[in-house]
Amino acid sequence: MALKATIFKVDLQVADMDRNYYGDHALTIARHPSETDERMMMRVLAFACHADPALSFGKGLSSEEEPDLWKKDLTGAIDLWIEVGLPDDKRLLKASGKAAKVVVYSYGSAASVWWKQISGKIERARNIEVFHLPPAVSLALAKLAQRTMQLQCTIQDKQMWFTGTDDAIPAELTLLREARQ
Repeated sequence: MALKATIFKVDLQVADMDRNYYGDHALTIARHPSETDERMMMRVLAFACHADPALSFGKGLSSEEEPDLWKKDLTGAIDLWIEVGLPDDKRLLKASGKAAKVVVYSYGSAASVWWKQISGKIERARNIEVFHLPPAVSLALAKLAQRTMQLQCTIQDKQMWFTGTDDAIPAELTLLREARQ
């Protein structure tokens, strides 16, 4: 018998002063049986960075045709394709052809090796942006994971703070590659 996804409920309050976006989001996240708390929380972080009523979670690990998150316009065209983790160059190049912008949130100790291998291969795709979050921060975010969560995310001057019931975690993203539109 196949294992089923675990459902997580997140009440996320976003105060993004850099974009002048303030919103409350009731998120339902299906965590694939092979997905870690760390990866799931990276998806929540990516959502907070691009929070918008049109932003939604894709099928993620259970589908190769969908990203972790995406935003489509009213015609169904993909405005934003978001990947979490260390996707391969073929996936990113394919996504760059489908979406107006592709954003990657890398994390983990293997990210520097991944970036050295992939950076030259995606150079021709102008619409790919890559960020990195240090392992200590992604692991701290994973500790916030609960089946029901209330989180606040504040973004100001490119600094980010996640606050749960007990902890406040500063999350500083490093821009590895900026999209060139």
